[in-house]
Amino acid sequence: MAGDAAAEARNLQQQPQDYTIKSGDFRLLVTPSLRFDWNSNINTAHTNALSDFILFPALGLDMSYPLTERNVLRLNVTFGYKEYLEQSQYSGWDVHSGSALSYDIYVKDFWINLHDRFSYSQDPSQTAAVANTGTYGTAQNTAGLNTTWDLEDVTLSLGYDHLNYWSTSQAYSYTDHASEMVVGRGGFKFHPTLTAGLEGTVSYTAYDQTALNNNMGYSAGVYADWQPGHYFHLQPRFGYMIYQFEQTSQTIPAVNQNAWYLDLTATHDISDAVSYSVSAGHELTLGIYGDTIEDWYLRPSVSLKIIKNLTLNTSFSYQHGTQGLGNLTGSLAENFDWFTWSIGLSRPLIKRLTIGLHYQLTLRTSNYPSREYNQNLVGLQLTYNLP
Repeated sequence: MAGDAAAEARNLQQQPQDYTIKSGDFRLLVTPSLRFDWNSNINTAHTNALSDFILFPALGLDMSYPLTERNVLRLNVTFGYKEYLEQSQYSGWDVHSGSALSYDIYVKDFWINLHDRFSYSQDPSQTAAVANTGTYGTAQNTAGLNTTWDLEDVTLSLGYDHLNYWSTSQAYSYTDHASEMVVGRGGFKFHPTLTAGLEGTVSYTAYDQTALNNNMGYSAGVYADWQPGHYFHLQPRFGYMIYQFEQTSQTIPAVNQNAWYLDLTATHDISDAVSYSVSAGHELTLGIYGDTIEDWYLRPSVSLKIIKNLTLNTSFSYQHGTQGLGNLTGSLAENFDWFTWSIGLSRPLIKRLTIGLHYQLTLRTSNYPSREYNQNLVGLQLTYNLP
């Protein structure tokens, strides 16, 4: 997935970019913004929920520099300060960043892609497995390479990535880990619009602390990529996943886990005014309170341009999961349902100033009533693109 994301970012980088500062081929777009939110449950709690008004000034920087005709170095960072007007203990710096370095090497029929991607997120209401916290977040860096051998009707690829994962909260630092991941694919082009084949992965994860068990992960399955035109794209995947755990935890017995995985992702641009995407499936992933989480998920989104210069975006996510699998003692075993729905309206006020209104509802239920909560978030944002 990291290799696919790097390739997609490479294609986006080829497109013309707006800029505030330009020096030669270097471009910098500066985007200041100011957001004002009201959150009904900042600590995602079942009882004693804390509500607050949040003032969030931020500055976005989007920098790009072409290294060669086919390769662009790009860095996108948005940082600011969240000021909680009543619960000041939650105030602090906030960084949402997505950086991508992608470089391609072509040797006859081989395409070698080198990439590095970084992501940062701190919003506990957007992580289905957690509750009773206002500070949960993660930072991740993925670096690696992917080699593709293009034989026209047959395409073979092999990739390697190294992942570093850090928690932004000391309470969850026991989840910090490093992973080595290898992925291979072999696809056959049955039709100019349809490619299908086999895929497999091998991974090893080692935790910095001894709360969770180190593990080896294996998966094997089939995939397809169908794009009959520029407006519709369908990608199904199906296979089986196995985790083999070492006894490195001091509290959780190492119990091997396995499950089948399924993902169906579709995007469709019905017209210039209406587009939608949907992703649904089943997965087994590494856990937070236990070694694994097994869940079903559904994630559709819709974008509508109602009238000129007025855009409506709405999306929701549903996840039904079980965490703490195989944990006979010393850890939480929980069944949960998590639902979030958001809707937003945006339109330009003047040439470079945009105003946006948004609302988000998050609901979580659990077989542990103390881990259930609901949250409402309402906000207004002003964004200005400096010329």
